[in-house]
Amino acid sequence: MIKIRPSTLIAFSFLVLITIGAVLLSLPVSSAKGIATNFLDSYFTANSAVCVTGLVTLDTGTHFSLFGLIIIMCLMQVGGLGYMTFSTFLVLVFRRKMFVSEKLMIMEALNIYSLNDVLQVLRKIFGIVFLVEGVGALILFLRFLPEMGAGRALLYGVFHAISAFNNAGFALPANFANLAPYVTDVVVNLTVTTLIIIGGIGFLVIADILQFKRWSLHTKLVVVTTLLLIIGGTLVYLILEYNNTLAPLALQGKVLASYFQAVTPRTAGFNTLDMGKLLPVSALFIMILMFIGASPGGTGGGIKTTTFALIASTIWATLRNSRDTVLFNRRVPAETVRRAFAIMILGLLAVALPIFLLSGTEKFNLTQIAFETFSAFGTVGLSMGITPFLSSAGKIIIIVTMFIGRVGPLTLLLALAIGQRESKIEPPKEGVSIG
Repeated sequence: MIKIRPSTLIAFSFLVLITIGAVLLSLPVSSAKGIATNFLDSYFTANSAVCVTGLVTLDTGTHFSLFGLIIIMCLMQVGGLGYMTFSTFLVLVFRRKMFVSEKLMIMEALNIYSLNDVLQVLRKIFGIVFLVEGVGALILFLRFLPEMGAGRALLYGVFHAISAFNNAGFALPANFANLAPYVTDVVVNLTVTTLIIIGGIGFLVIADILQFKRWSLHTKLVVVTTLLLIIGGTLVYLILEYNNTLAPLALQGKVLASYFQAVTPRTAGFNTLDMGKLLPVSALFIMILMFIGASPGGTGGGIKTTTFALIASTIWATLRNSRDTVLFNRRVPAETVRRAFAIMILGLLAVALPIFLLSGTEKFNLTQIAFETFSAFGTVGLSMGITPFLSSAGKIIIIVTMFIGRVGPLTLLLALAIGQRESKIEPPKEGVSIG
């Protein structure tokens, strides 16, 4: 009997879900004009939704019908939670006993380390999801109601709540405007960013916080790193873009827009300012944020906040000639540190190759291509405006990059954790010159 690793099944489940979504989105009923949609664009949209990225080649708010938008919402929800997580929820609903193999797949998808914790964590996850998305949708509905009417406001509220919590970045305003019409709207900005942060920090962290007990090292690291990235990102963006994209805004608007632009590159993909007008240094800074991404077990992508924190702490420990990486008075195992560096290196390779390929297939400048690639790998969705104009080859490259960004880290973690058994025979040591 052939044994298939849980990570392989997870990747395959995402692929199947994307394909089904692409077929549905290509149907005439999914188009606002009632005509069939080009399959490559449909596949790109479905892939972007399942991989919770937000890069689009079609104007979401005008191209798709209500049926098409409902399909996209379903793809974002299942993609954000993970197909295996969602299917297990159905198992819980119908009260069917879970097999050990199913529990192993959930452990892999959510970074859970105990079989006994699977069902308990899943119940907490779906309770959190429905509560947070429901509250977010209600607030946005009430905000949009005066200007849109009940029907459209309900669609806008639910769609953007699901998109924000799952860090998907799909938005409905026409002409690829995303949330630019609400750049100074406090309610929209704070609601969307709160949903992004809650969805991105990871379900285990949320559960740990809600238990009101002593936080684990993982929770402490995620919360502190997230706060530092948001605060630091806001200040850096405000300084860099003060007289550029922020120039037309008053001081309060500048701060609010900077805060939004600091939160959304961490895999959410919404934007309230024109990313195509960024200064090169600002674009580079946002690429760094996109590469770092969200936190393990959340709805976002990237190499993860904990990976970034471990690498930074290890470099600092090395500069201080310290043997161990110590965080909050806890020594981090050397194997965990090694995996963090492996993830970062593989992540850099995963963006370097697409940038190289896109430089040969597209006519855009290197900054635009690199920005698009980092956005795809980090499952962010921000763009400098080139996505609709990619060639067919370029679209395929971005599709693959989005898929690797969403599924790759899961497969990588399992491959690093479950490999061949370590040999008990130790080869002789010999030094190598480095640096």
